[in-house]
Amino acid sequence: LFSFSFCTKYFSSSLRLLLEQSPLEIQVRYYKEGKAKWLRNLITMMERQSLMRLWSSFLYISTLFWMQVHSHSEYLIGLGSYDITGPAADVNMMGYADTAQVASGIHFRLRARTFIVSEPQGKPVVFVNIDACMASQIVTLKVIERLKARYGDLYTEKNVGISGIHTHAGPGGYLQYVVYIVTSLGFVRQSFDALVDGIENSIIQAHENLRPGSIFISNGELLDAGVNRSPSAYLNNPSEERSEYKYDTDKEMTLLKFVDDQWGPVGSFNWFATHGTSMSRTNSLISGDNKGAAARLMEDWFEQREELISDEIPRRVSSIIRNHQDSRKTLSQLHIVCLMMKQEKKLSLFVSDADEELLELASYFESQPGRAATRVSSSARRVRSPLRKADKPGFVSAFCQTNCGDVSPNVLGAFCLDTGLPCDFNHSTCGGRNELCYGRGPGYPDEFESTRVIGERQFKKALDLFNKASEELQGKVDYRQVYVDFSQLNVTLTKKDGSSEVVRTCPAAMGFAFAAGTTDGPGAFDFTQGDDKGNPFWRMVRNALKTPHKKQMDCHYPKPILLDTGEMTKPYAWAPSILSLQILRIGKLFILSVPGGSGGICEFTTMAGRRLRDAVKTQLKSSGDKELSGGEIHVVIAGLANGYSQYVTTFEEYQVQRYEGASTLFGPHTLTGYIQEFKKLSKSLVLGRTVQPGPQPPNLLDKQVSFLTPVVMDSTPGGDSFGDVISDVPKNLSVKRGSDLVAVVFQSACPRNDLLTEGTFALVERLEREDKSWTPVYDDDDLCLRFKWSRPKRFSSRSQATIEWRIPESASPGVYRITHFGAAKRLFGSVQHFTGSSSAFVVT
Repeated sequence: LFSFSFCTKYFSSSLRLLLEQSPLEIQVRYYKEGKAKWLRNLITMMERQSLMRLWSSFLYISTLFWMQVHSHSEYLIGLGSYDITGPAADVNMMGYADTAQVASGIHFRLRARTFIVSEPQGKPVVFVNIDACMASQIVTLKVIERLKARYGDLYTEKNVGISGIHTHAGPGGYLQYVVYIVTSLGFVRQSFDALVDGIENSIIQAHENLRPGSIFISNGELLDAGVNRSPSAYLNNPSEERSEYKYDTDKEMTLLKFVDDQWGPVGSFNWFATHGTSMSRTNSLISGDNKGAAARLMEDWFEQREELISDEIPRRVSSIIRNHQDSRKTLSQLHIVCLMMKQEKKLSLFVSDADEELLELASYFESQPGRAATRVSSSARRVRSPLRKADKPGFVSAFCQTNCGDVSPNVLGAFCLDTGLPCDFNHSTCGGRNELCYGRGPGYPDEFESTRVIGERQFKKALDLFNKASEELQGKVDYRQVYVDFSQLNVTLTKKDGSSEVVRTCPAAMGFAFAAGTTDGPGAFDFTQGDDKGNPFWRMVRNALKTPHKKQMDCHYPKPILLDTGEMTKPYAWAPSILSLQILRIGKLFILSVPGGSGGICEFTTMAGRRLRDAVKTQLKSSGDKELSGGEIHVVIAGLANGYSQYVTTFEEYQVQRYEGASTLFGPHTLTGYIQEFKKLSKSLVLGRTVQPGPQPPNLLDKQVSFLTPVVMDSTPGGDSFGDVISDVPKNLSVKRGSDLVAVVFQSACPRNDLLTEGTFALVERLEREDKSWTPVYDDDDLCLRFKWSRPKRFSSRSQATIEWRIPESASPGVYRITHFGAAKRLFGSVQHFTGSSSAFVVT
């Protein structure tokens, strides 16, 4: 064993040169091609190499044989995570379609999280969960293009699924159809590139982390993280069907636990239905909303657990988990505890002396003027730097979206702003107006607190399932994918008497109630949910854009068409028609990737999702596959995946024409079409049949236009530098944990100059008393630290950054300071990075 580890450590570089691949790529090919073919190809190449490289190759091959013989794992597993935070300034946020909601800072960062699973000699499947409103067809196409250039046909559109969490607090402009990028002033290349780069890098990480391991699955109910925001539509479903379910939303969370043979647990992915709308449309800070917060909680929990087990000194303590205290006390803290037990009076004097000592120490560290920095400065100082634990895979936890179409995280219900009374049940209006009807989250009126609470509830349930997961997934890894044109799909309906009827879906169109919005984000003007008639004025406005023909109106009935998007093609297509349907299989788990709006995924309502899952599960059970004959078959819907095509309701919900029904693009038989095609796909999967790829979706990247003005230059007042402190902490400031807030304002520059990917714009540092060095403890990926950016005027070249730190109860007492990183653009285009720090202050 020592020989293997020694040679792998010192000669793996020789082997990589030999095959021009990483060792883990070699391992994948070894398992994929089989021993005989792989060895023949390798020996041919080895003949040209030096004796030392031959020796290294021999040892690595032996290691692979040893791994196969001695590993009892069913699968190879690999996980990865990468920053996808887009421009934190000037760009409209995707979700609410509100032109006034423009990014101006960061609540916490967005990430792409990936798992790859493969049988040792089989096919891999890839699932990517992104902290974005939805997946995008054009993003998916670009990612697949890059993966093919790097890995050949190993990863393609057939076995790579990309799903969004549906946060409404991320930068927009990355979808390819007109209707989804109007409010972002067209296509935003920075948003697009951040997603493509981050998704690709997360997949690369997962690929390079591929190792033998096991997967466990667990299910459980979470009752207080979502309510039905369209109950009147849900009640239109047949009563006998509703009686089969206890709740009007899905309460079940399904979790996968990934366990590496050597390192133990390395991650978890779970699916649970609730909208990413805890943050309202008035929010302007980039945020992963409640699911992003839950993921941050889970990953921080595991990191702290590992630090306690290894007895390392933790560099930070979670800023989100309440009442979570650092289990290790310093000697001085332990001394205080002893004094408390003995002499309460003496304790107060002792603490006072300790505070005075900290204040005196802090007085020596005044604010530092802005100064030049390197591009990597913020990455190097980042709290969760990947370099910290480069010797083992980082723990990756994703909270994925499923059939959340009618599920709101605003669990207190919807109320009128003017009267405080509940909104109208059928139309969600207040005095006939939708603009005054808003849902309330558990932290009302604080949307940040609501985000934390709903995130924490999902985290706690996920942690419970993670700890008790015992059912191990075993069996085939496989996939099927097909493109379907939903604008003219023949759908066979089975009637109650057993006869059948063939109907058709319709070219995409949006109803009047679409413009009414929801209780999570009401629309404007006089639109209302439940409108199945429309009104003359807005018909006139519609007709100026495109008048729908009678066949289209009849096809969508009873939806009154407001925007005939499926037949609007100038300057290019306004809505998708060709969608990707995909099933990923891992043993008895089947992940259904459903498209939503820009060509890849949609938002199924609660009952629509139930019908789809049940139909696929029934098809699988009747397939005759021996692996599926005993035990439970797990079917989950991965929402907003590979693209976006808005909503899918049941036929009965569609008749009510609330927001979800009005946003069901392809008419009343959309759900039946999905069920029909997914049943075909699942049958082909279990029987091992190939499927025809279907019509290819368009790639409209070259046709995209943007009206977002570029950053021309940044400037500061005369005599000031970028990074200078404008408003410092008060002198001799002493603040308390759990209740106080510290804010510092810096001379800054537009965050669009550099997204500081895998870095940070804001940092809280703690003074190490022994060597007087500063240790990073919180950055802009922590919920307790907010980075806010602003200009004095809209087109001003001057700007400032306000960094707010809400001191968590779990922060350690000591001396702290706040640091800002940024990048400023000169008039002729060059970008210079800078940094600055506040004066020191004391936390007690």
